[in-house]
Amino acid sequence: MPSPLDLVFAALADPTRRAILSMLLEDDMAVTDVAAPFQMSLAAISKHLQVLAAAGLITQEQRGRVKWCKLDPDALRAASVWMQGFGQFDPVDLDAFERFLRHELPD
Repeated sequence: MPSPLDLVFAALADPTRRAILSMLLEDDMAVTDVAAPFQMSLAAISKHLQVLAAAGLITQEQRGRVKWCKLDPDALRAASVWMQGFGQFDPVDLDAFERFLRHELPD
């Protein structure tokens, strides 16, 4: 079974999942709203969301008939702590991470 850290880095390796995280920096979103900007099926987006949830990067909850997604940055903190162990990386600044994602993934 992969470690939690392996799951985080595997989830971050995909550009679609990074784009989803960037979108969720703004606010919680319904799954259908997450899927809207992508040229893929709702089932494909759901698989990406499952990977992000398994990595602990997002949480999902049912509100009425709508499933909502919310960013959970704790998994990013764990990855940051791991990278700090190499002494070459500064702590993850989530604001800087957001700016980076906005630059890399323009609207």
